[in-house]
Amino acid sequence: MPQKSAKKRSSNGGPQLPPKHSRMEESHTSSPLNFDSPASLFESLIQPMSVEQFFKEIWEKKPLHLQRSDPAMASYYKSLFQLSDMQALCTRGLQYYRDLHLVRCVNGKKKVLNKDGQVKFNVLSKNITQNKATLQFHQPQRFKDELWKIQEKLECFFGALVGSNVYITPEESQGLPPHYDDVEVFILQLEGEKHWRLYTPTVPLAAEYNLVSQEEIGSPSHDIVLKAGDLLYFPRGTIHQAITPAGVDHSTHLTLSTYQRTSWGDLLLDVFPSMLLDRSRTDVSLREGISRGLLLGPSENHFSKNLARTLRSLADDLESGKQDVRSTHMKRDFIMNRLPPYSQELLTPSGRIPALEDEVCLTHKDHMVVTVESSQGASEGPSELLVFVLHSLKNQRESHMMGESDDEEGEDDDDEEEREETSRGLQFPLSHLQAMEQLQRVQRLKVSQLQLPTDGEKLNLVLALWSECLLQVI
Repeated sequence: MPQKSAKKRSSNGGPQLPPKHSRMEESHTSSPLNFDSPASLFESLIQPMSVEQFFKEIWEKKPLHLQRSDPAMASYYKSLFQLSDMQALCTRGLQYYRDLHLVRCVNGKKKVLNKDGQVKFNVLSKNITQNKATLQFHQPQRFKDELWKIQEKLECFFGALVGSNVYITPEESQGLPPHYDDVEVFILQLEGEKHWRLYTPTVPLAAEYNLVSQEEIGSPSHDIVLKAGDLLYFPRGTIHQAITPAGVDHSTHLTLSTYQRTSWGDLLLDVFPSMLLDRSRTDVSLREGISRGLLLGPSENHFSKNLARTLRSLADDLESGKQDVRSTHMKRDFIMNRLPPYSQELLTPSGRIPALEDEVCLTHKDHMVVTVESSQGASEGPSELLVFVLHSLKNQRESHMMGESDDEEGEDDDDEEEREETSRGLQFPLSHLQAMEQLQRVQRLKVSQLQLPTDGEKLNLVLALWSECLLQVI
């Protein structure tokens, strides 16, 4: 990483931006974080607090400010992203709106200062220094390897998508008005200082983003100044606003966000359709027609009673294990959109091809999910349940958390179906489910011990997994 030049004041009082460099350079600052496992990374991120204490006392309950008078941590945080990085990034075809926003809070309102088209560094720096704009840089893990490494491990730890934004705000300026988010937020202060005011949620654990007027929020519950190396966490729904204090050239902070649409309510919305579909195959009462005129009038009492009876019966079967629970859409959305494993090399099958007498194990377990889904085998035939093994090994880091591009939005239905089919991974008959669950449960297993009726099916299963880099011979 190029060293930032000595801090100087520009003539208008804004931050002095260093000169351009022709390319990005990676920092060689040693990491105080522990990347041995997803759990060890998160533990080192919130140290000195333990993971157990965090989830028992803090998670989804209240904010946490970890003050760190640690030069090594401050130096490492700065290496993740700093103002000087924008020089090289602006040579890589960044676009306003897609890659970054320029915003400023003016009289309690968000003012967008974006230009059109490609980002030019001289225009960007002028907006920051003269117009007091905050730079909001979207998903920097697309460009910064160390953030890719951190966020990939955190996605394994949480089992949920982890996005990020970088905010660079000049002295005595505020980028966004008071608001709350629908994500759990971890803020790492990378450069300078930031003055945060947090307020009691009006909607605890909010499921959507919303602006809140200054008149509604009252007095802050937390008044915090973050310094380089500090970490701040607060739950979704926490109202917040932040300003760079006087005397601080600029503030740079990284926001890591997770658990968007990952609530119990979201899970129920995912699993209920398949449960009711399964139930209707065996319960004739669910296939009976609704009362005449029910859709035209107000809800009738007997409708509520019928629904309650069905739910009680369903609950009894869930508790006794007679009814399967299948999460499909949430698993698929997570695995299709998350980061690929942190690696500088293209993954290819390695080691020898598995044979019947070999011991094997799954690789990249954190990047694989197994779903049972209904599939239409023929246009007029009945649907059947299939086992899908979905993985993220071929996901593109460059598109992580960026949504659909304009090109993708213009694709026709055939292209969309082709992309969907490609993203499905492997599929097997339902009879292979037990064998897949065997491989998921154990550290190693002989191919011959797989719970499948024939040797050919056992070999076909492990060969398919080996070809996708999901299995290796021990």
